[in-house]
Amino acid sequence: MFQGKVAIITGASSGIGKALAYELAHHGAKLVIAARNLEELSQIAQDLNNKGTEVLPVRTDVTQETDCKQLIEKAYHHFGQIDILINNAGISMRAILEELDTSVLHRVMDVNFWGTVYCSKYALPYLLQTKGSLVGIISIAGFIGLPGRTGYAASKFAVRGFLNTVRIENIKKGLHVLVAAPGFTASNIRKTALDAQGHQQGESPRNESGMMSAEQCARIIVKGIRKRKREIIMTFVEGKLAVFLSKWWPTLVDKLSYSHMAKEPNSPFK
Repeated sequence: MFQGKVAIITGASSGIGKALAYELAHHGAKLVIAARNLEELSQIAQDLNNKGTEVLPVRTDVTQETDCKQLIEKAYHHFGQIDILINNAGISMRAILEELDTSVLHRVMDVNFWGTVYCSKYALPYLLQTKGSLVGIISIAGFIGLPGRTGYAASKFAVRGFLNTVRIENIKKGLHVLVAAPGFTASNIRKTALDAQGHQQGESPRNESGMMSAEQCARIIVKGIRKRKREIIMTFVEGKLAVFLSKWWPTLVDKLSYSHMAKEPNSPFK
């Protein structure tokens, strides 16, 4: 069903976004890939072009509304349609609120929430034309508060609420809205996570060897788009089970969440 479809992916220069580009290309989609790093985007585009996929790389800072508007306009001008928008661009943080500079909260919300709002707002008319798919990549942190990630969790809760409402607003117009929540995924988002002062932490505090790969995550998301699912929660223990338990035993999940995150090396709380 993706043959000839046009998909826009933000945050496509690495991690889940890059994996989504290759997965959708495998299924025959045409791509518009967006991120701040144009060099990385161009390398991905060249590789996929060599494999027969038409790809348009667009340098985009999703915190800038004008960039998001131009991304959508360039995509439509180039391909003449937009069938899928995947809001994947994201940034994390790691610090307790007591020690956190509030500018970090603004930066995280600007990327994760406002980036999703801007791109979705300008893509919506075109997605309604094609009865296409509007996708947001959140996290289990969009269902359960993660200690040490106040800004990250808040942004993901906000994206979930925003997209769920957009779905309801367009319930009679054929728009498909998917909210996909990966569990802990082996990608560079933890390496680029911001500390209390807004600096990148550099190295992931978690052992990523047993985590879901970005490629596995991408396959699940693309399958969800194909089946026009409304919500995907990935992984069992840290995902589906935790979300289920949070509805019935929230105090227990709070304690488990605290204990789990406290085990990280150099955890900001004990």
